[in-house]
Amino acid sequence: MFDENFTLSKRQLGVLLLVAGAVTFAAILSIDIIDAGREGGIGPAQRIALSLAGVLALVGLTLIPLGDDPA
Repeated sequence: MFDENFTLSKRQLGVLLLVAGAVTFAAILSIDIIDAGREGGIGPAQRIALSLAGVLALVGLTLIPLGDDPA
C-alpha cells in the first residue's frame, strides 16, 4: 500500500465505501437511540444523513463486483 506504484482497486474502494456508509448509518441511528430522552425522533437533517450514508453504502456495493481494475 505504501508502494510508489500502488493503485486502489475498484473492489477495495467498494469495500471502503460500503464500510463507511454502514458505520455512518449505524452511528446516526445509535446516537438517536442513546439520546432517547429528547423528543422529536429523527429530524430532517438526520434523514438526509441517513439517506446519504445509504447511498454511499450502495455505491460501494456496486463497485465490489467490478474486480481488481484500478479505480
